[in-house]
Amino acid sequence: METLIYIILSTLAVSLLSFAGILFISLNKNSFEKIISLFVSLSIGTLLGGAFFHLIPESMEDLKSWNLSMGLLIGGIFLFFLMERIIRWRHCHDGECTVHAFAYLNLFGDGLHNFVDGIAIASAFILDFNLGIATTTAVFLHELPQEIGDFGVLLYGGFTKRKALFFNFVSALTAMIGGIGTFFFSKVVKSFVPLVPPVAAGGFLYIALSDLIPEFHKKEKFGTFLFHFLIIILGLLIMIILKSFSD
Repeated sequence: METLIYIILSTLAVSLLSFAGILFISLNKNSFEKIISLFVSLSIGTLLGGAFFHLIPESMEDLKSWNLSMGLLIGGIFLFFLMERIIRWRHCHDGECTVHAFAYLNLFGDGLHNFVDGIAIASAFILDFNLGIATTTAVFLHELPQEIGDFGVLLYGGFTKRKALFFNFVSALTAMIGGIGTFFFSKVVKSFVPLVPPVAAGGFLYIALSDLIPEFHKKEKFGTFLFHFLIIILGLLIMIILKSFSD
């Protein structure tokens, strides 16, 4: 029971990171939009970095099959593509969308990712308390920039500030579901857990490359484009550094 308490507290702490965006709500509209634009750029880097340096290597290690990992990755890309089409059909009329489809996709992809994080935290605590603390710390540092970026993506996609905070938190709560589920159903959960990371990676790649990066064609000034490009690189570097620490 003590282990379960550690799992709940750790995954709750990680979930609460979704409220990090509240720090920027008090800014005026112009400053707020500039900050959000920066965090969208940061999110592109963390999405790509999360896929290439965290989720894909993890799936290769767990599944021990290049073909299966890449098949699930491609499946994830097509899954998110189909989901985007369905969302557009249901929520867009006459070519207008009050909330862009990529905002919903980002919620789904982040939910999958957080679910995997919860499983990782729970598995570590079940094995050893110190390992659990180390894993929680790594996840916490990894999630902070990504959650702020996700908040920016939701706002950029058309969510109001309150709805962005609420749905980002709901998406983050899947970490608790993954953690608690692993504790009670460890034998069942372990059988399909390795299949989740490559699917989530495919989703992250689709969101970053199909929905977010094309937005940079709208940035006409070269200096502005270059600055945001460097922010993307920063997001990648953050994920690379976190990967080196987790190893």
